[in-house]
Amino acid sequence: MRLLLRLVTLGIAIFFASEIASTQGSPAFQFQFTEKPGPYAVGIKVVKQYDRSRKFQVTVDSSNGASATDSPRPLQTLVWYPAEKSSQRPMSFGDYAELIKTETSFDKPVEQGKPQSFVEAFMHGTEDLYAWAVRDAVVKAGHFPLVIYAPSVNAPATENIELCEYLASEGFVVIASPSMGAMSRTMTVDIAGANAEAQDISFLIDYAKSLPDSDMSEVAAMGYSWGGMGALFAAARDQRIRALISVDGSFRYSPETVRQAGDIHPDQMMIPLLVFSRAEESLEAWDAMRKDRDHCNCSPNVLNEWTRGDLVHVQMLGISHIQFSSLYQRSERFKREGMHFVPADYSLEEGAASYNWMARYAIEFLNAYLKNDQAAHHILGQGTLQNGVPKHLLSVSVRLAGAKHE
Repeated sequence: MRLLLRLVTLGIAIFFASEIASTQGSPAFQFQFTEKPGPYAVGIKVVKQYDRSRKFQVTVDSSNGASATDSPRPLQTLVWYPAEKSSQRPMSFGDYAELIKTETSFDKPVEQGKPQSFVEAFMHGTEDLYAWAVRDAVVKAGHFPLVIYAPSVNAPATENIELCEYLASEGFVVIASPSMGAMSRTMTVDIAGANAEAQDISFLIDYAKSLPDSDMSEVAAMGYSWGGMGALFAAARDQRIRALISVDGSFRYSPETVRQAGDIHPDQMMIPLLVFSRAEESLEAWDAMRKDRDHCNCSPNVLNEWTRGDLVHVQMLGISHIQFSSLYQRSERFKREGMHFVPADYSLEEGAASYNWMARYAIEFLNAYLKNDQAAHHILGQGTLQNGVPKHLLSVSVRLAGAKHE
């Protein structure tokens, strides 16, 4: 668990520190999501709902100051979906940012402390930029596969707007809610936190049954960083989930957390798994992170254990952990501080290109396994150069279910 906490610190939480070096910035860098929209316009709706089976502490303002009170668990739910074309103004990133203030209060903005101020710091300077989705656009007729997105530790549902909108434009219903702990807005990096996010995922799948356009026979879970742990837990327990995507998910770096859960058995899971992973730290760096020298991490590696389902592993060679989020890459702050995190001699521009290729491979995986698209299967299996990927940007390996390790 200490290693996992260290990894989280190295990945996302390190940005809470105000003293991060800013001398290696690239002011000219401008993150661009260059993938063209799919055949569908994109709509978004914001749903205010509660999981009344679980208690939650919410902040209440009174004459005596702010206090916490018990409430049903609030789940501000964002739904991106294929929509009819609209002449209405699309969402700005500022519109998305406003949603963060009402994640748990719905109708009255509240201050959430670090999780909220952290995101606001990265939204600064991007509020006037426009996204693709039109709020409450008319739903496109038809039934579309469902993707539940689980954010990273403490993150809002909006940390990967471009990715979620892109999936919707390609014919998927995408649903997300904030990363929150078992009893409060603050996520905890432990079994209780992972269980809470897994329960949120299953709750959102239940909710999707009420949507007129969701195909409940084709459901995928996708999780980024700590959200990857929650998505794995959900996929192991919820048989409705038929495919899993890990965006540099924490389970790869903390198999002992998986083992401690007791009921998560990767060697028994038969669904396909797509894993995106960042450039690796050195063996010496990993050794330095292992503070508890008296206890060996003897838990099985999740990817090595994943033998009963297809495994597609995309190694992103020019990207750091935080660059799997468009929220961070597009920010003014990242221009100043991004080079502190970029691996080797890669540029911020190559990191942005890597994000775009991540989105492309995610679409091909979902098309292959939720839409049974044989052309997508072929793309996943062939070489990266054949797919037009620039040299040295990423590598892809595919291991089919039942295949032996080389």
